[in-house]
Amino acid sequence: MVANADASPVARPQRTLKTAVEYRGVGLHSGKEIRIVVRPAEAGTGVTFVRTDIEDHPVVRAHGANMKARQRRTCIQDGRAEVYTCEHLLAALFALGIDNAMVEIDGEEVPGLDGAASEFFRGLRESGIVEMRATRPIYAVKQPIYVREGSASLVALPGSGRLTIEYHLDYPAQKKGESNGSLPGAKQIVGFEMTPDNFEREIAPARTFVFSHEVEALRAAGLGKGATPQNTLVVGPNGPEANALRWDDELARHKILDLIGDLANAGADLDAHIIATRSGHGLNMALVQRILEEREREQEEGEAPSDSGLDIRQILNLLPHRYPFLMIDRVIELDGFQRAVAIKNVTINEPFFQGHWPEQPIMPGVLQLEAMAQLAGVLLLRKLENTGKLAVLWSIDKVKLRGAVVPGDQLRIEVETIRAKPQVGHVRARCKVAGRLVAEAELKFTLVDA
Repeated sequence: MVANADASPVARPQRTLKTAVEYRGVGLHSGKEIRIVVRPAEAGTGVTFVRTDIEDHPVVRAHGANMKARQRRTCIQDGRAEVYTCEHLLAALFALGIDNAMVEIDGEEVPGLDGAASEFFRGLRESGIVEMRATRPIYAVKQPIYVREGSASLVALPGSGRLTIEYHLDYPAQKKGESNGSLPGAKQIVGFEMTPDNFEREIAPARTFVFSHEVEALRAAGLGKGATPQNTLVVGPNGPEANALRWDDELARHKILDLIGDLANAGADLDAHIIATRSGHGLNMALVQRILEEREREQEEGEAPSDSGLDIRQILNLLPHRYPFLMIDRVIELDGFQRAVAIKNVTINEPFFQGHWPEQPIMPGVLQLEAMAQLAGVLLLRKLENTGKLAVLWSIDKVKLRGAVVPGDQLRIEVETIRAKPQVGHVRARCKVAGRLVAEAELKFTLVDA
């Protein structure tokens, strides 16, 4: 089905769970027994994974910037912590419109459960869903966005008010000895409109699969240690071994399940029609990152106005900085207390250019760090409990200055919370120019009375 052509995306309230949900099971690839607890989270948190088995409990946010290429699975990584095979859980959260959740996990891999998303979906739905005051971002594709690798491709086209997906599965026929038997259903096409009911009925039960001729190589690579006939379809020349298909096109349906889980890392509801041909996790990741790049471009060019930003007057109400030391012109995106994006237009009229290499003007790296720190202050000082406080920079770590910033550039500043406590804030920050990373750092603050 396709949404009415006259429909347009409408911002909805963000949602979280009403109560926590616990799952236990074996990782499909690691073979390890894993426990996760999915808990409610405040608006703007997104979906974050907390590695309870690692000292200091590092947090990994499910976001395109944290996606890493891994064989046969989705992986998100932030510093020393990673979580993989998270796509089925993310797909269930995305299908239910649960935008904010904290997932405590005591290992590196999300349990495989039934090899699909039905158990995740059922538990999350039964926990109850709570609407929040903040609105969920929407990204409407305005022009084709595509990625390609060999014969595999993904194209995101303008949608009709919601997300629709079409998957074209086309595997070469497998030979069986001299019989010339071929894999049934090697060519499958599935179309799908993203609604919770459609997902639960048509996509969530589709199980992960592997072809019998791939098993030995995967085991040699240390993968599939937790795979069993109950959670993984092993498909041979005559179909599944020791199991049966739930649909003739179950393989293509599972590919859509994986794609939805990967698209969840875009951090927004999508108004798009996506056509996938022979794509897998690597290409899915590439499409998510292209969508994020296009969204950034539209924000910077003013094509995607956001009701979550701040103008200069609102910035001045939060920050004590004034000319010539205010390094933020506009905040274009605020995602709760988790993430902020701002713009600084760099002009030759900046007072620091008079004395900093005036014959070859380059914005000092320390002032890029100051811009990051000021945006972090905006993020931290928005909390009601921090009213009347100052965010004083305490430490700077992992600083890298990667490129020159010159007059005429527009500096895009991004800050993401790593940890926020009543008296301490820890953020990761970076600066970009036209999509090019020019500076990054981790900053810690202490919050003191003004």
